[in-house]
Amino acid sequence: MKIPRSKKLFFTTILAFAFTLGATEMIAQGDQVAKTDPVGIGSSVEPARANTTTPPAPAPASTNLSRVGIASGQPLSLSLDDAIRKALANNNTIEITRDDVRFQETQIRSILGFFDPVFTVSPTYTRNSTTGSSSATSDFSLNSGVTHNLRHGGGNYQAFFNNTRTENEFSQQQVTSGNLGSNGGNGGAVFSSQLGFRYNQPLFRNLKIDATRRNLRIARRRLEQTDVDFRRGTIEIIAQVQRTYWDLVFALRDQQNRQANLELSRENLRQVEARIQAGAAAPLSRWEIETELANRESDLLLATQQVSVTENNLKQLVLRDATAAEWSSSYVPTDRPALTLDAVNLEAAVKDAMENRYELRRLKLASDINQVDIAYFKNQTKPQVDLNSTFTLGGLALGGASTDPFVTRQFTGNDEALLNAINPVRVLNGLPIITNPSVTIPGTPTFLAGGFNRSLSNIFRSDAPNFSVGVTISFPFHNRTAKAELAGARVQANHLATEIRAQEQAVIVEVRNAAQGLETARQRVLSARRARENAEELLKGERALFDSGRSTTFLLFQRENSLTNARNQEIRAETDYNKALADLQRATSTTFQMNNIDVVSPTDNK
Repeated sequence: MKIPRSKKLFFTTILAFAFTLGATEMIAQGDQVAKTDPVGIGSSVEPARANTTTPPAPAPASTNLSRVGIASGQPLSLSLDDAIRKALANNNTIEITRDDVRFQETQIRSILGFFDPVFTVSPTYTRNSTTGSSSATSDFSLNSGVTHNLRHGGGNYQAFFNNTRTENEFSQQQVTSGNLGSNGGNGGAVFSSQLGFRYNQPLFRNLKIDATRRNLRIARRRLEQTDVDFRRGTIEIIAQVQRTYWDLVFALRDQQNRQANLELSRENLRQVEARIQAGAAAPLSRWEIETELANRESDLLLATQQVSVTENNLKQLVLRDATAAEWSSSYVPTDRPALTLDAVNLEAAVKDAMENRYELRRLKLASDINQVDIAYFKNQTKPQVDLNSTFTLGGLALGGASTDPFVTRQFTGNDEALLNAINPVRVLNGLPIITNPSVTIPGTPTFLAGGFNRSLSNIFRSDAPNFSVGVTISFPFHNRTAKAELAGARVQANHLATEIRAQEQAVIVEVRNAAQGLETARQRVLSARRARENAEELLKGERALFDSGRSTTFLLFQRENSLTNARNQEIRAETDYNKALADLQRATSTTFQMNNIDVVSPTDNK
């Protein structure tokens, strides 16, 4: 049968169109294979032939997510509060600043040692011998006393108790103020005891403040400054712990999302392989899924690496030693990101910062130190007028002295020889002879005869007290040193006032920025949630179209990747919100109150 020319033309056109579509499909397939060819650019293997002769490498059933140095099966649950407590107990930076506070406490105790009473005792034995003397004399003294510098008023006192036993005649004359001649001729030892009290009191300069009390006041302010530095450093560490903790939460959630996305690719691969075996899909579809599967596996490995990096940063903050057992364990955060819909109260935040910021408190303490310097240098411009007073009770005893009276000639020794030489001359001249009558010398009074016990008892006789009162006046002409130091301290006061104003501005700027960051993070969370919900709906729709054959694998992968990114953006926004909340707590120095942390201030030794 002969076919009409019009029908031949129609069938020829259809066959040409079909041939063109087939050729285009083969070219497109060959181009895709060339792009995913593992051989790489410059390979001698033709892409189209590789697709038809070499089957794709089988995808691994699971990805190795083991991490270096982490033992599997040893996860540790960790809440944010636990992480903060661990950091407070173990963080080495916090320990260093804590030791600074302890060291400054020792400086205060060192200065306070100036006001400790000092007890002194000095026993001394002396043997005296002169050339030509027949015998040596032995002396012994036992002096003791208590000296005390007073913190109030700047005065000082000394209570002393001195005891001496001397055989030396010169020393005896000194002890008895020259009223004893050779111990009454008995040649015994002289015992003396002295109980006394000295007090010195400045009346102008150094009355209200002196060098020691100035150093003590400054040391106390510096102790408060080191405590402020400790608190500020602790807040910084807590903020780092909070930020790193939420970074770890995000890293783990990102890893989970990447894992879920990878499992979707594997499920797609299983479905496509089933279709290929059933003849419902071309073998080329497997290559497209294999390529996406490899890309997602690479993303999962990078996410796992980020988990390790973030976890190591957190361990550095909460562990004390580099050899701690927890380094080989993985952390599993138990806290979920929190979100409040309340807007930031900027006015309250600024007020908290101005009241609590430790940088401002440190500058105010520096201003207090400056005021101490001003008071001290101003005091040093005054003349020095000191009151000096002494009160003593003295006791004396003559060892070996006799209380019985004895009779002796009025002239003895050389005097008697001179008298014997004069009397003959007087007789020749008709003058009367000078007689040498007998004299009765009374014995040593009973209250003076004795030894050390007698000298002690004589201290409290009514005729023993002695006292003196005097004033020492001293002042330099011009006194330029004190005046120059006072002027310098006043210049420093103006400098500190300016620095405080500048720091207040910096604090306000930081609080405002932190408040804005928190508000932006809150709005990002809401936007990210909407984006994630929309991405889920888009994936559902795309999946339905793909299952019905009205969509491509490429579009399905796009929707899956978009959902993974949307989920990551949501968890990133949530963790960023909690990090912004930690930053606002740090900017307002309310970290301790918000986390129920009680920091004990160092003891102030009054």
